Amino acid sequence: MAYAQGRVFFDADSHIMELPDFLSAFADPADRERIPPISVSSGGRVSDGMEAMVARKAQTPERVAEIVAMGDRITFGPKGYHALGAFNRQERAQALDQLGFDRQLVFATFSAGIAFSEKLPVHLRYATARAHNRAMADFCGHDGRLMGVGTLPLDDPASALSELEHLLSLGLKAAWVPHRHCGGRSPGHDDLDPVWARLAEAQVPFMLHVGGRPLQLGSQWMNTGRPVPTDWLGGGENVRGKDMTSLHHGAETFIGTLVLDGVLERHRELRGGVIELGAGWVPSMLTRLDWVADIWKKSEPELAALSRTPTEQIVDQLAFTPFPYEDVGELVRQSDDRLYLFSSDYPHIEGGRNPLGRFERSLSCTESQTKDRFYADNFAKLFRLSDPTQTA
Repeated sequence: MAYAQGRVFFDADSHIMELPDFLSAFADPADRERIPPISVSSGGRVSDGMEAMVARKAQTPERVAEIVAMGDRITFGPKGYHALGAFNRQERAQALDQLGFDRQLVFATFSAGIAFSEKLPVHLRYATARAHNRAMADFCGHDGRLMGVGTLPLDDPASALSELEHLLSLGLKAAWVPHRHCGGRSPGHDDLDPVWARLAEAQVPFMLHVGGRPLQLGSQWMNTGRPVPTDWLGGGENVRGKDMTSLHHGAETFIGTLVLDGVLERHRELRGGVIELGAGWVPSMLTRLDWVADIWKKSEPELAALSRTPTEQIVDQLAFTPFPYEDVGELVRQSDDRLYLFSSDYPHIEGGRNPLGRFERSLSCTESQTKDRFYADNFAKLFRLSDPTQTA
């Protein structure tokens, strides 16, 4: 028996836990030594005892049997590198059988941060993205339920367009872009319009995801004269409580800029998802963008030219994943049930032991249509799945 039962479930957020050679094995030879390595120690507690797994590139048969025996309680089992299918594609197929999700978006955990790093020369960002995209296609290509998400830095428009064509040729289903400025440009800059146009033409959504920019507040904000808290993994590289106050700010700025710069207006077939950045901020963003567009249209001709309100554009073209502890029913009451997507975050620890249980509780007073949209229909709209009950 599977964890998810009784309806179609599309999971808008899952991950691969990359092994050290995830990038190097797929990099162009000239770039192989120049791309920073992936350190499995970044996984904190969930990367303990990795040496044998790295060498074997699989869980032990005993561990596989133990997790398989958990059946529909797989989400209560090991997380991170120790989860079934965290980095081995054959194991991932078994994990999906137990999870019961009909489709699952797959994001990187560590390598996208390298591709998006402003500390790297621009050409190495694209070399990293190229290696990442090949590796992701290799991991996801064996199972039609897995929908690989490529990385697409936007710092150089010509390179971005070239890598986008590569990403599409690999059969990846979405393009993860960093939610920051684009090499000194707004994402609404004319130079980037060909990228948005190509995504719209290919009917491939762009994605914003946590990790698309630095996770943490500047050190000044953590300076209280007392010890700085560790993160939930026991280290200091991941999100801490105070970081959550602004984790979504970059994404909100990016989305607001796309709307007010007319990108969604010009490219009405463009779709996008905002993943693992929560959704509690979405209703207030809609209200704010609507009054910004209405007030500033008096002095900004581009805003006066918008034929749809920001809310109408966002409801038509974007979608967001709430955290499991957010009240999705209340978000729907404040905004629109076409905006939100189910996600598990498998195999990350942040997804919790029972994300479905939490979401079900917050949706208990909503109509069945709202549940259908949350668990499947909004995802199907985002990816234009004509028959969402069939695997790719």
